[in-house]
Amino acid sequence: MTDDEGKALPEPGDAAGSSPGRRFPTGDLARISVFAALIAALGLPGALNVFGNAVPITLQTFGVMLAGAILGARRAALAIAVLLVLVAAGLPLLAGGRGGLGVFAGPSAGFLIGWLPGAAVTGWIVERGGRSPGIVRLLAACLAGGVAVVYLFGVPVQAALTGLPLGKAALLSSAFLLGDVIKAVLASIVVRGTQRAYPDAVPAVHTERLRVSGER
Repeated sequence: MTDDEGKALPEPGDAAGSSPGRRFPTGDLARISVFAALIAALGLPGALNVFGNAVPITLQTFGVMLAGAILGARRAALAIAVLLVLVAAGLPLLAGGRGGLGVFAGPSAGFLIGWLPGAAVTGWIVERGGRSPGIVRLLAACLAGGVAVVYLFGVPVQAALTGLPLGKAALLSSAFLLGDVIKAVLASIVVRGTQRAYPDAVPAVHTERLRVSGER
């Protein structure tokens, strides 16, 4: 498309800061990288194994909830994917300095894999809240995506890899439940405050701005 002087104009739908053929503007790529790094940083305090459970308690699920609620479904899933690819490549980005393909064959493999759909579900629920998702929706999103979906993947895989009955694996995982609910509450409070101070942290607002800038 050209203007009256023959100069090329951006095609409708191209977001500001993006180049032809690029699916994400530069700002979105930066946000994806930042949240992948944030989740990795939340592993620095280490991991805690309780009640003989081979799956450790970490702060990284808190980062998964934050990513979903602030980035939205698509970008959050990509942030998790970036992190997991780096872990698979051998970088010690998981709590306790774990990394490499071996972690995807261990008892926590299902929980790690569950981070990706968990972040996506969290983001999807928040996106349905429009320009001002309330604290109740944020909490529901964090509980549904960051807890229920992650457990849905994690518990059966743990049972399969350890040879435990599914019920016993679920009972062992219940030791995480109170901590994960607390993480969900804290994440929803942090996200709500962030979105009030920085409206572009609301996924629906950010998407709308990208669409508007692409239509100019």
